[in-house]
Amino acid sequence: MAAEDHNGGRSALIFLGTGCSSAVPNAMCLIQPSNPCDVCPQALTIPPDQNPNYRCNTSLLIDYCSSDGKHSYILIDVGKTFREQVIRWFTRYKIPRIDSIILTHEHADAVLGLDDIRAVQPFSPTNDIDPTPIYLTQYALESISEKFSYLVKKKVEEGKELRRVAQLDWRIIEENCETSFVASGLQFIPLPVMHGEDYVCLGFLFGERCRIAYISDVSRFPASTEHVISKDGAGQLDLLILDTLYKTGSHNVHLCLPQTLEAVKRICPKQALLIGMTHQFDHHKDNKFLTEWSEKEGIPVQLAHDGLRIPIDL
Repeated sequence: MAAEDHNGGRSALIFLGTGCSSAVPNAMCLIQPSNPCDVCPQALTIPPDQNPNYRCNTSLLIDYCSSDGKHSYILIDVGKTFREQVIRWFTRYKIPRIDSIILTHEHADAVLGLDDIRAVQPFSPTNDIDPTPIYLTQYALESISEKFSYLVKKKVEEGKELRRVAQLDWRIIEENCETSFVASGLQFIPLPVMHGEDYVCLGFLFGERCRIAYISDVSRFPASTEHVISKDGAGQLDLLILDTLYKTGSHNVHLCLPQTLEAVKRICPKQALLIGMTHQFDHHKDNKFLTEWSEKEGIPVQLAHDGLRIPIDL
């Protein structure tokens, strides 16, 4: 794989992470293995890049190749496992930098890697570099200002030492489907969804030649959002990337597999890939079930995995 030209004349989606907030393996399955778990112990014997059940926090890298052949690298979410994802997948796919960042929301699994953005920026002991544009809601910015005040403040306080930190250009986006924005030449439409009944999270619709919706954290779709991405609404998606936390039952702030598959049937994309899984999912076994479901329903659905790279025309 190292010899393959990953950055040729076509865009690609790279799944940097496909796991839940606590990631997989679940630490308790390894330090207190009292309950049988077939998935987590694989992490002790199979290298992560060969183990589809090793899942970091959900994150997508869009390698966008514009009409002039120039590549731009757009990162959606920067979670707790960001540094691990850079070491594993940026090196595998020869990703040289990040040109733009987009945040779905401000929870830990989407933002706690922001400090490590400096590791993929040019080195400057005086922070004299072009900042990386980062697109987020006003609410998310206010929350991040409390978590990472030193990343948001533009000036060093008098009497404080200058320290090297990530340089970010904070750009506010709206929480509605009517107001699009452009990141590194690619247009995005925000897709507000409920992440619990008290919290709005954003998914994103992008791509002109292929319509792709990325929705990583959702418990319910507002009707206006579902219309934008539905075959019976604004038009069929080529690819739906959708949240599914547990294999059975339900959850108050995420879809689980039964609700995810019902949503897929309603939205009716040409294809769907699932992300955000806990250790309840065994990649190979559950993809066999999903293959059978897909044949029955006529919509191809599979679990994604960390490191999955999909060449695509955007």
